[in-house]
Amino acid sequence: MKQTRRQFLKTTALATAAFGLAGTGIALAESVDLEELLIPGPLGDKILGDENAPVTIVEYASMTCGHCANFHKKTWPSLKEQYVDTGKVRFIFREYPLNQEAFAMSMLARCAPADKYFEIVDIMFEQLRSGALSGEFLPALTSLSKQIGYTQESFNKCLTDQGLLDALVAERDRASQKFGVKSTPTFFINGELHSGAMSIEQMGEIIEAAS
Repeated sequence: MKQTRRQFLKTTALATAAFGLAGTGIALAESVDLEELLIPGPLGDKILGDENAPVTIVEYASMTCGHCANFHKKTWPSLKEQYVDTGKVRFIFREYPLNQEAFAMSMLARCAPADKYFEIVDIMFEQLRSGALSGEFLPALTSLSKQIGYTQESFNKCLTDQGLLDALVAERDRASQKFGVKSTPTFFINGELHSGAMSIEQMGEIIEAAS
């Protein structure tokens, strides 16, 4: 029998607790092995930009993270225009869900058509984060899912996909255990770790130095 949406949220809450972020004992490293970092996770990577770009940025983000939302609102449009679209940066976005709401948002983004992924992520940052924090998340998520093409059946099927949930947990655990990710957003710029929602000026300076 399929879980209800409420049961799903309880299930993901338990999964979050079971795979807790605290207590890993890993210190944030200055840099990681870039070749290992660029090995895709079990769901594959979501990538924008020229694969031959001199700089690769990997972002780990949670879609309920305020700093992540600020980055995608204030910095991302300029980063994409100035560096990704011009072939200077290859950008890889990876999910790092911090709570059950973020898991649900990531799952729906992953279940949608692949060419809509980044568009849906942008919409979720803009429209759903406040609902997730205010307790009005589930109605907002249900409403938005209909706007982006989900039926009630496909919505329920996506959010009860245990394999998808397990893959997201595995990717988050790999980020914590292998690369020292503990907070969001975390960026790796050619393997060098940077935490926090940086401005376009800060990112531009690092990108130019790494080019």
